[in-house]
Amino acid sequence: MQRKTSHLKKVKFISSLFFIFVAIFYLAHEKFSLSRQGTPDSFVTVVSVSDGDTVSVILDGRREKVRLIGIDAPELGQKPWDPEAKKYLETVLGSSGWKVELEFDVEKRDKYGRVLAYLKTTDGKLTNLLMVKNGYAMLFAIPPNVRYAAELRAAQREAREKGLGIWSGKGLRERPGDYRREQPRI
Repeated sequence: MQRKTSHLKKVKFISSLFFIFVAIFYLAHEKFSLSRQGTPDSFVTVVSVSDGDTVSVILDGRREKVRLIGIDAPELGQKPWDPEAKKYLETVLGSSGWKVELEFDVEKRDKYGRVLAYLKTTDGKLTNLLMVKNGYAMLFAIPPNVRYAAELRAAQREAREKGLGIWSGKGLRERPGDYRREQPRI
């Protein structure tokens, strides 16, 4: 009986040490990750722009598609706004030297395997917000990734009131989501 009690104490001790080690490792990792944000080595290179809400970046040595969280830009085929949205996004990214910082929300990938992120330029501007504020995309908040939903909603309201881009008199005739349903990609 005493041997069993001694063995149980060892197991509890080892388990406690394990959990303490995991907690220390986790906290150190979180501190290191947060301390890297905004430093030059935390930026990734954008290698291409697919459309107004999707880019490809080099992340951890691999090319990854990144879907901008919280926005929906005109789809390819929604003339004239699809090339306009893409061109504006390229301009924003070009002014940032094609370097951006990825900021994640709750979900890191969508059902298509794309990375979900907010893009911040080298001078700290939120690209997703710029797209909406200047009338090249609309709010598309999907819970649980809603960190900037209030800011995006306010930017959309402002762009609509000013009649910018897709909200102008010659603006977008149908929402990108409706267009996707009617014009599915093969």
